[in-house]
Amino acid sequence: MTAPADFCQVAAAPGLPPGRLDPDRCSVQALVRGDSGVATASPAQRWLLIEQPGPWGVDALTQSRFDPAVAPRLAHRARVEGVRVLLVRRPGDRLTDSQRRWAYVDGRPGVEGVWWSVRASDAELVDAPWDGSVGERADRPLYLVCAHGGHDACCALRGRPLARTMPADDVWECSHLGGCRFASNVLVLPHGFYYGQVPGDGAELVEAHTGGRVALPWLRGRSGLPAPVQAAQQTVRAELSLLGVDDLPPRDVRRLTPAGVEVERWVVTLAGPDGDVVTEVESRPSEESAPLTCRALHAAHGHTWHVRLLSGV
Repeated sequence: MTAPADFCQVAAAPGLPPGRLDPDRCSVQALVRGDSGVATASPAQRWLLIEQPGPWGVDALTQSRFDPAVAPRLAHRARVEGVRVLLVRRPGDRLTDSQRRWAYVDGRPGVEGVWWSVRASDAELVDAPWDGSVGERADRPLYLVCAHGGHDACCALRGRPLARTMPADDVWECSHLGGCRFASNVLVLPHGFYYGQVPGDGAELVEAHTGGRVALPWLRGRSGLPAPVQAAQQTVRAELSLLGVDDLPPRDVRRLTPAGVEVERWVVTLAGPDGDVVTEVESRPSEESAPLTCRALHAAHGHTWHVRLLSGV
């Protein structure tokens, strides 16, 4: 689909070679189509990370070695409090290697943090405070690589090799992050930056975050921000070379079209270093429908994002 001349289409990440993956796998097909992962980060802003080595089923929490009597209560509390639960394990770990760690993570701007604790039993997590008041605070970025093969094979086939080789001090395999066709997927905490189609060993991504910057070529967006804001940030970051993790916070989002129409538009205002940057953001369904995961039974349309700079650039 061709963008109007006054709109800038948000580009996909540089492609990866299919390697040994079956050419019908969702991540291979997404690369062939040139799907863009921009503006696909999760709405979550708070997370509960639970160290749980061993196999994970489609639903990681209930189909793992986590206490089955505790899982429903934990899941209920997480839904009520708006906390995303992720299982994590060290790359290559076995169950006997577990130190039964868990972490509360807050990715909300201005209060970002990761606090690690150790549990004596899974039941402790149901009543533990999820507010950063307990545990040891981490002082470096945390890299979660989706390796949830029980949910989608591409996540394991691409994610597990990346997790084993990523040159960072704190790397974990994690359960389903979303956007399986963009594997390898990485979530960088505490700020909540989602990345997709991460190539090689992820060294460039690690180098960027070590320096407090985003790795723009593979950035899907910052978790918790509305999708139009994620799309606007992507374009303005590229235009102004503003790569700091805290650059371009949103100031205002105004919808121009009714929700649910085929082509949706917003005016998104971002706080730039020299004043507001105003953009018009447009979302359209992709021209081609396709299975968006390896497990999908039906084809679906993704979305393409197009951003026009109105002022402040």
